[in-house]
Amino acid sequence: MNKEIAIELKNIVKQFGDATAVGGIDLTINKGELVTFLGPSGCGKTTTLRLVAGLELPTSGAIFIDGKDVSQLSASDRNVGMVFQSYALFPHMTVLDNVIYGPVTRGENKKQATERAHEVLSLIGLDGLSARYPSELSGGQQQRVAVARAIVQQPDVLMFDEPLSNVDAKLRRKVRNEIRELQQKFGITAVYVTHDQEEALAVSDKVVVMKDGQIEQVGTPEELYAQPNSRFVANFIGDANLIDGKIQQNKFIAGDWRVDIEGDESINASISIRPELIKVTPNETDLVGRVMSATYLGSKMEYEVKTNFGELLVSTPANDERFSVNSDINLLIRQQDIIRVS
Repeated sequence: MNKEIAIELKNIVKQFGDATAVGGIDLTINKGELVTFLGPSGCGKTTTLRLVAGLELPTSGAIFIDGKDVSQLSASDRNVGMVFQSYALFPHMTVLDNVIYGPVTRGENKKQATERAHEVLSLIGLDGLSARYPSELSGGQQQRVAVARAIVQQPDVLMFDEPLSNVDAKLRRKVRNEIRELQQKFGITAVYVTHDQEEALAVSDKVVVMKDGQIEQVGTPEELYAQPNSRFVANFIGDANLIDGKIQQNKFIAGDWRVDIEGDESINASISIRPELIKVTPNETDLVGRVMSATYLGSKMEYEVKTNFGELLVSTPANDERFSVNSDINLLIRQQDIIRVS
């Protein structure tokens, strides 16, 4: 991947009256990357996307696209493409007319725009539908038209604002894979906003986790899942067991459970453990719990297990041995599966 920087945010602040939506963030996005802003409602992710797109202007700080300071330029003066939640297709226009609308409106030769549109529609499997109207398409097909319309404009950056929120749940996996495939095929730099953790992990080169207008952590999907740097990230990205205890002489202690951990200081500390990394074993261990609930979820079983320092969520493959409510089980947590969090 070309590591040249496509987008750079420098100490970006956005205020609406007395409310701070984005509180001084710094970020670089490389060319050809798909970077997702992820977080709960009100965290600042959509405002950040709108700032990059030029739909909002920063209160302070600078935004660079391809090395050019665009901080005070409007959206029409930035070469960015947008794919909105609503698709915003013109219902009275055919698929082809929707796709070429942008280039033709900007003064491009209609024949050239049409040739490029047919090429893009063919690449995304819609060439045979170019004469149809949006009402004659499925939700997934409408989404692809919206993406094609943005790609045809040859933007420096392609922006996705919750693009799957209007797609049927059964189609989301297929459509998100198509979006990722198109982004990689065209080598487009993309900024993507979602509140769905699974969606973010599936499509992204990097994920930016936001909270209260600040960036909590930036990393690959694997880094965020395996090495969260805070309780918030650990809890927001997938399921996590957060255990409070103390560290003494290279041991983490919670209740009467002890496990090796680096650190000889005597301090209070918290750790995170993913439910699937807690092993149920027939052998005796120093961590015993009682099953309070057992839930079948198709490919896995989830157990809520009561211990003397609190409840743990434990996940096992569905074809493993199953345990009934009120049974006692031995649990094994390995040192390498423990993450210290702040």
